[in-house]
Amino acid sequence: MGVLSEEISAGRIFTGTWVPAHGGTTDVHDVATGATIGRVGLGDAQDVDAAGRAARAAQPAWAATPPSERAAILLRAADALERLSRDERVLLQREEGAIAAKVDGEIHKSVEELRAAAGLVDQPYGDLLPHEDPAVLSMARRVPAGVIGVIAPWNAPMLLAMRSVAPALALGNAVILKPDVKTAVSGGTAIALAFEEAGLPEGVLHVIPGGPETGQAVVASPHTDVISFTGSTAAGRRVGEVAGGLLKKVVLELGGNNALIVLEDANLDEAIAAAVSGSLLHNGQICMATGRHLVHESIADEFTRRLHAAVAALPFGDPTDAATRVGPLISELQASRVQEIVDAAVAGGAEVLTGGTHEGPFFRPTVLDKVVPGNAAFEQEIFGPVLPIVRFTDDAHAIELANATPYGLSAAIHTGDMSRGLALAGKVRTGMVHINGITINDSPYVPMGGMGQSGNGGRYGGHWNLDEFTSTQWVTARSVARG
Repeated sequence: MGVLSEEISAGRIFTGTWVPAHGGTTDVHDVATGATIGRVGLGDAQDVDAAGRAARAAQPAWAATPPSERAAILLRAADALERLSRDERVLLQREEGAIAAKVDGEIHKSVEELRAAAGLVDQPYGDLLPHEDPAVLSMARRVPAGVIGVIAPWNAPMLLAMRSVAPALALGNAVILKPDVKTAVSGGTAIALAFEEAGLPEGVLHVIPGGPETGQAVVASPHTDVISFTGSTAAGRRVGEVAGGLLKKVVLELGGNNALIVLEDANLDEAIAAAVSGSLLHNGQICMATGRHLVHESIADEFTRRLHAAVAALPFGDPTDAATRVGPLISELQASRVQEIVDAAVAGGAEVLTGGTHEGPFFRPTVLDKVVPGNAAFEQEIFGPVLPIVRFTDDAHAIELANATPYGLSAAIHTGDMSRGLALAGKVRTGMVHINGITINDSPYVPMGGMGQSGNGGRYGGHWNLDEFTSTQWVTARSVARG
């Protein structure tokens, strides 16, 4: 048994040391079988308040820690997380219901986030400003925001937590992380153990799994200065309302209904591969997943036939089986929700070419043809292994369909003409566009984020992290005091 397995047998939360939670404990389940595989501490408002006080007390010393030392701790945490997660990958697979490739990719990207964040410590953090008096030094400098509350979801729990935790710590902040209880091991315990091994000072990071009430406590806490939330648009709207009412800065990465546009000059082999990967990574439970396949009418029949064949041939079942490509959804409740959307889509005129049913949390990968605006499969974020096909007539029609959603997270355009693709990319209202790629793309070095109901304009990654996790301070200095 590894250290991760041992810790989830204790049912504690992390506050620099491992302590019992006032909220008690909750079981960790194998998504595919329902078996109990451990337990974690369940935080409540009292735990959040104690964490906030400790984080507030620890943050100034952490901010004053030499940049090279902060970077060294992040790099050690990266090594520890990589080793820990790979040693116990099957445990993480069972908790997430994910195939090996998904978990391996998430571990790699989480480690990459830590190593990239270590590079933030030596970035320029200020500007010299003009002043009417040449004897006055005027400057704007970045200072840590203080205590960052991070609320992370269950679908990519380690990565989506680390996207905020790593840069926030690198820039001198303390962090309270609330992972979703459904994936508290991947999104919380593993991260805490990595930083503990790396020697992060006590009180700088707190990991408190919990449900909505715990999240509300993090948002409302008088000790949190910035809230970074990743999750559904409905929940993000509530977080934004509460944080805004308290005049807190809030960074929201929310849902998406992302379009893959396949033009008539596209390479169909590549487009089909992008469609399958974009819709079925982690069984469609990714905010950047392809939710609508917009295909030029002249190639739509062939695209549909080939996509149907590709999806129908995918191995489906136990996520720990090396051959499996599509496994279970996070819960039977989620599968029932996807079923409702598919049934409504069929009632609205869509045709099921393959799949369309579920048993427990296992929803068969599904291709829907004859989807049009107004159909449930066009309008809603499905968050399941469903591939709706929509036909368009020309470029203007494709853009009209792509933008016919309140979301604006990601898009992909497949074409043999890059100039045409770039021109269309400028007309798509999304935060990210990938030409001859897939809608799911991730990097710690780029501005990750969406428009519209996919977010509030915040961006994670690269130097954009400074905008989210620091405050700007104007300073003037003169050698002789002015009377």
